[in-house]
Amino acid sequence: MLYEVEQKFPCRDLTTVALKLERSAEWNVTWSDDREQADVYFAHPCRNFAETDEALRIRRVGSESRITYKGPKLDRETKTRREIELPIADDAERAAEFHALLIELGFRPVAEVVKRRRSAHLSYSDHAVEVSLDEVRDVGCFVEVEVQADQAGLDDARRVVSELAEQLRLSHPERRSYLELLLDKRGETAAVRESSE
Repeated sequence: MLYEVEQKFPCRDLTTVALKLERSAEWNVTWSDDREQADVYFAHPCRNFAETDEALRIRRVGSESRITYKGPKLDRETKTRREIELPIADDAERAAEFHALLIELGFRPVAEVVKRRRSAHLSYSDHAVEVSLDEVRDVGCFVEVEVQADQAGLDDARRVVSELAEQLRLSHPERRSYLELLLDKRGETAAVRESSE
């Protein structure tokens, strides 16, 4: 079972972080294409994800869609949690059918989070790390540092994430998800919590 070990940091200047990554020969950085991700988050019909600290979303990137479940965070410093992600469609029509299926089962769309993401893939302290530079619509700019680890490797993965963030001069980690930040900005968090009880 793999866990996502992640920290997210607000960032005023994504270009400066990108330059730090590009100038480090030792990290062997490769970049993914800049792309838009649109995430529709769903409320569960029988339990309150805001209280259980879980999430269910459908992510669309171009013509492809994936469904992702995120379990509760396991510690107070990082966003370490179990993540299960599966492909569901390679065209808009099939993705819409899956969306309709969730609604028929009682799930309810809560909000859509849209962001531009450019990701650096690198090696740090013998770990594969993904550093994502995100421009989140109506929320702001952030840098996410992420490592995948099994149960035995969680402490080491947390150390790697923390050390790399320090190397990149990232500070003030944000534990709230983009969904939570968006709903807080709109003043909708309490309303969503109440409506799903």
